Amino acid sequence: MTTSKVHSSDMKFEIVVIPVADVDRAKEFYGGLGWRLDAEFASGDDIRVIQFTPPGSGCSVIFGRNVTAAAPGSAQGLYLVVSDIMAARDELRARGVEVSEVFHSDGVFAGTDEPFLFGRRRASGPDSERGSYRSFASFRDPDGNGWLLQEVTTRLAGRIDSGVTSFASATDLANAFRRAEQAHGVYETRLGRGRDANWPEWYAAYMVAEQSGTELPT
Repeated sequence: MTTSKVHSSDMKFEIVVIPVADVDRAKEFYGGLGWRLDAEFASGDDIRVIQFTPPGSGCSVIFGRNVTAAAPGSAQGLYLVVSDIMAARDELRARGVEVSEVFHSDGVFAGTDEPFLFGRRRASGPDSERGSYRSFASFRDPDGNGWLLQEVTTRLAGRIDSGVTSFASATDLANAFRRAEQAHGVYETRLGRGRDANWPEWYAAYMVAEQSGTELPT
């Protein structure tokens, strides 16, 4: 089966439904994460809907009364992509959220501890090379719905169109600048001729390539 590269319309993933038992408790929790409260409305005593959006996210979550028939706490493996796993974990802890240690896969499946990502077993600490997609931390909301932080700095090739790359927030852009600065320092050292006056172009090429998963400048 082949997939045509010509699309008649965009399809933007917009909403994830979170099943909760106590709407007010869930509202307090997700608001406490620093997420933006987008909407809250009710229809009599039967229906109540609340929508939150994580910082920098194009996708939101909704929960409420009679929003879903799913059992509270049954939403698992909800991914939140971050550019710095340690900083994101520290921020959540500062907000009073119980977060796991940072971990990575030890390459073994069906471990006896809490699994993640297709049942892989957790190994303590971030990935030794801090490879993109490889470091995680997890937390749960009061109902037990499970969230995973995943550190992503360089996207897989083809994941994002290099012609329309963008940054979700000032923080993501600042982190991209830092990584570009570090890589550019290596580039300048290798050239051995001092300051590179064309650093803005080099930074821009590096940051776009990193986000879109194309070959990085060296």
